[in-house]
Amino acid sequence: MDLLPHLLLLLLTLLSLIDPSSQSSQVSISVSPTVLSKSGDTVRIQWTGVDSPSDLDWLGIYSPPDSPDDLFIGYVFLSTDPAHLTSGSGSVSLPLPNLRANYTFRIFRWSKSEIDPTRLDHDHNPLPGTRHQLATSDAVGFSTGRRPEQVHLAFTDREDEMRVMFMTGDKEERLVRYGESEGELGSSAAALVERYEREDMCDEPANETAGWRDPGWIHSAVMKDLKKGLRYYYQVGSDSGGWSPMYSFVSRDTHSDEAYAFLFGDMGTATPYTTFYRTQDESISTMKWILRDLEALGPSKPSFVSHIGDISYARGYLWLWDHFFTQIEPVAARVPYHVCIGNHEYDWPAQPWKPDWAKTIYGKDGGGECGVPYSLRFKMPGNSSEPTGTRAPATRNLYYSFDVGPVHFVYMSTETNFLPGSAQYDFLRNDLESVDREKTPFVVVQGHRPMYTTSYEARDAPIRAQMLEHIEPLFVENGVTLALWGHVHRYERFCPLRNFTCRTTEGYPIHIVIGMAGQDWQPVWQPRSDHLKDPIYPQPARSLYRGGEFGYTRLVATREKLTLSYVGNHDGEVHDKVEILASGLVVSSGIDDAEGMKNGGVVESSFSWFMKVASVLILGAFIGYILGYVSHAQREGAMKWRWSPLKNEDV
Repeated sequence: MDLLPHLLLLLLTLLSLIDPSSQSSQVSISVSPTVLSKSGDTVRIQWTGVDSPSDLDWLGIYSPPDSPDDLFIGYVFLSTDPAHLTSGSGSVSLPLPNLRANYTFRIFRWSKSEIDPTRLDHDHNPLPGTRHQLATSDAVGFSTGRRPEQVHLAFTDREDEMRVMFMTGDKEERLVRYGESEGELGSSAAALVERYEREDMCDEPANETAGWRDPGWIHSAVMKDLKKGLRYYYQVGSDSGGWSPMYSFVSRDTHSDEAYAFLFGDMGTATPYTTFYRTQDESISTMKWILRDLEALGPSKPSFVSHIGDISYARGYLWLWDHFFTQIEPVAARVPYHVCIGNHEYDWPAQPWKPDWAKTIYGKDGGGECGVPYSLRFKMPGNSSEPTGTRAPATRNLYYSFDVGPVHFVYMSTETNFLPGSAQYDFLRNDLESVDREKTPFVVVQGHRPMYTTSYEARDAPIRAQMLEHIEPLFVENGVTLALWGHVHRYERFCPLRNFTCRTTEGYPIHIVIGMAGQDWQPVWQPRSDHLKDPIYPQPARSLYRGGEFGYTRLVATREKLTLSYVGNHDGEVHDKVEILASGLVVSSGIDDAEGMKNGGVVESSFSWFMKVASVLILGAFIGYILGYVSHAQREGAMKWRWSPLKNEDV
């Protein structure tokens, strides 16, 4: 019997060699700092003591700290640091958005034999297993009394106003204080406050533990009695809760002879870790070059951003909204950031408007958000809304318009009813018919799903047919200058069109697809009908330029001419442009229309030399701000042997 304790000890020793989880007492993990001052600050995670290190060892990111092991918000393979594979030690730095809850980090061992083929991410890669936890860190949080965050501007229905929205962790009263100089913020306005709850979400994952996170409190205040075209300085917050940094913007002047705007769709956000859905690394470059352009405009030129649907691509994993607003704040806190709704903000199986022809179109793209975060986190001009049919607040920010200098901008919703007899159709008809072309000679309409595209998007054919039948006549009859669309993640410019027919003289709208700002699934162009599976993508005559380059468009208008330029993200240069006179006549474009794609040359923008100078000044600062905040390159390098993004039909 004296041998029994020795046998038990030997058995336990053998089991410790077999079960990797027995390492938990040997592995240590530390984080620094443990208190962050603002959203986007970086924490460094260090670990030591991992025996027999593997490229499948991984670090889980958790918020709140009591989340179950399988409900991480993201993960990073430890082999991101090459030292891990040789020493079992290493470190990784992660910038973190403020989720209004603490974070913890956990290290796990995972083996190929434990891959669960039923637990996959968006790209059909296996999500890492959590059976063998080796270590967990202390909590990391944000300082108390911290400033409001996620600051962004928007126009209201009045020319002499500017709205500012921001997030806090409580509903205590906050203000905006503003004035014509940094030292004299003599005016102030109280902010209204709202929030949404888990019960407002209509489907999974948004209403499940995996996707839901506390959204905090959304504040909205309006700065009033602004003088035209003047730079104002402002802060948001309170004495007790802390104040934001000082920001500034140029107020709107609808009587100006100029207009500047930056327009795109389908941008999304980037994360420094892998998560359940693919995130959008290219969004970093899009924001970087737009910030460069804003610096080039100088301190006295007003401008705004137009993001036409598929905003954050949170799709029910609600912390991605916090990443998105943190990422755009350097731009959105200084110029109005305008949006329209896309399928990834809204669509769900039980949505109120789903006609028979749309059964294959409106699915689960919204991830169960049913438009609620989009509706409350933004507030656009007008009062358009549609009931959700649930306890959730009505869906807002569907259709509206405003003037900037010589341009009348109109936004529409392709996800809710736009047919004759609907409130949206009546708005579009009345709005377009009432435009004063002496005041605003150019009219630009924007929506998410395109009326025209040569992408092979058979699923959306029914909605395009409805738009061609009911909406295109409104555009043609009222002389719309440009129709801009997203959804297809490429750039494509058409000739002036009506019913697929080009017209060289003035009168038909030019349709342009601008959904290339970040989402990395790129569709194929329309194949030949008799070679559907072959990589042959003919370009019809109506399509004058097609580009696969990520980027955005830049609009510059005077009372005589409107220029829209397509800027590529890899070099910040203009790759296509079109110039339209106030009469509607197209006077030039960035390529030879007759040659189509064959000549596709780069065109120098009329103010690109300003941008080159500004690039030297701003790119370093911006890269410093964003460095690490979104660096998928590290974890992609560690994962590329096995995991790679799958380009599925996710639009």
